Amino acid sequence: MYKYAILSDIHGNLFALTEVINDLNNQNIDSIILLGDLIDYGMQSNEVIDYIKDNLSSKIICNIWGNHEKAIMTPDFNHFSNQRGIDSAKFTLSQLTDDSKAYLNNELIHEGKYEFNIADKKVLAIHGSLIDYYWKAISPNNLNGDYSDYDVILSGHSHYPHVFQHFYQENNPDMRNKKSVLFINPGSVGQPRNHNPNAQYAILDLDSMGVELRSIKYPNDEAMDLYDGSVDDFYRLRLENGI
Repeated sequence: MYKYAILSDIHGNLFALTEVINDLNNQNIDSIILLGDLIDYGMQSNEVIDYIKDNLSSKIICNIWGNHEKAIMTPDFNHFSNQRGIDSAKFTLSQLTDDSKAYLNNELIHEGKYEFNIADKKVLAIHGSLIDYYWKAISPNNLNGDYSDYDVILSGHSHYPHVFQHFYQENNPDMRNKKSVLFINPGSVGQPRNHNPNAQYAILDLDSMGVELRSIKYPNDEAMDLYDGSVDDFYRLRLENGI
């Protein structure tokens, strides 16, 4: 059995993360893949890091920087699209403990992408896309890169879950000269934007090549109560409706 939990964009939301972990603990998961943005926007970046260190380390096989780790740990705030994003990132940087910074620097893959093999599949885990590892997302309508060298693509950043296949042309008559690449975005654990406020993640079963997009209720009102005006209220309000 090869079952993998795929999590992305936790964004400092421990309430959402713990409910996701409670759920995946009932799913016979072999390993966990983290696609970046553990921190920022939410009020519990240090707590999320501590929880991951204390509870998930033995199962994690991939843990990459997202654009928020890249921006905050560099630091380089020039890529954010608005001032509220810059202000939130600077606030998060001011709140990170030395232990949290050490974890982000020493335990995560800084490149924003990671290639590995599971079973007989070549997998690319990437926060964004091949044209920009951190800041440009993959979508069904815009792949933002050529992924024909891989069998499975795991990506985050957009906060919109998706599962789809793309077929590349190749010289392989046995497969009708096509190669299938499976694209998976698990959505966001802590800041969903697909009009579903529940915490979201994905499970990949490589035995069957099946993918399940899961949506888990969590006490988002308690997460909202933690906001104290230190960041723009936009990030609190969006938790209510998943926008």
